[in-house]
Amino acid sequence: MITGLDHVLIVCPSIDDGEYAYTALLGREPDWRSTDPGGSATVIYQLENTALEIMSPQGGGPLARRLHGMIDQDGAGLKSLIFACDDLADARSTFDRRALKPDEIVDGESIDPHSGTARYWSRMRLDEQATHGVRIFALQRKLPDPMTYKNAKPNAVSGLDHVVINTSNPDRATALYGARLGLRLALDRSNPDWDMRLMFFRVGQLTIELAHKISAGVGNAPDKLWGLSWRVPDIDAAHERLVAANFAVTSIRAGRRAGTKVFTVRDGTLNVPTLVLSAEPA
Repeated sequence: MITGLDHVLIVCPSIDDGEYAYTALLGREPDWRSTDPGGSATVIYQLENTALEIMSPQGGGPLARRLHGMIDQDGAGLKSLIFACDDLADARSTFDRRALKPDEIVDGESIDPHSGTARYWSRMRLDEQATHGVRIFALQRKLPDPMTYKNAKPNAVSGLDHVVINTSNPDRATALYGARLGLRLALDRSNPDWDMRLMFFRVGQLTIELAHKISAGVGNAPDKLWGLSWRVPDIDAAHERLVAANFAVTSIRAGRRAGTKVFTVRDGTLNVPTLVLSAEPA
């Protein structure tokens, strides 16, 4: 079944603009660059516990048309979750029994033109209605994978702490991410002061956070991928680095998790609400 979050996908109109923005934000260079004859260009940043893929349309192929459609629909931003599996065929059988209507498994290949190195994987997509509007894929990398995590400076992002998904129906979301996808529900907390119910699902050293606005009541609107919270070893140095790079950032404040510090990045994130969090409790 699911062993982690292989990567998150951000789609934007220009791959050059996307690479420039996230190289500056993360404080690290991409680990992979490639193009797809179907009509896309991609850069990937491999982190400790997941990866970030940025994709843009290129040319006029079918993939380019789909990416343009995503951007036309709701702009650049966070578009997909791609979970990791160690046995994709077995996972597909399980997801099929749980009415997630997975597509057939397809093989993928990517070649980095700078190094000539190739990567291979298999993946499948779950039915978007069954996942309540969130694009979810499952992927199995073929080993050895040449894309590996590289240590960087303490002021650079080292990993992803959590992904935030807004939901109009928390019980429906709990059934999907817990019972059907098999993620572990670590905490379910309501706080009237925040007007929020928050559900935290742990997978592969990070958290999928489902957020529900209590005052809005329960509805049937689709869930929405919303934001990302990045970990840094040295949050003070990371804040200083982003200020020097002309990002609009808030001051550092105490995080909701005891012993942590956080700050918000207000621009330069390709429309993705972004939090930076100290990697370990102080």
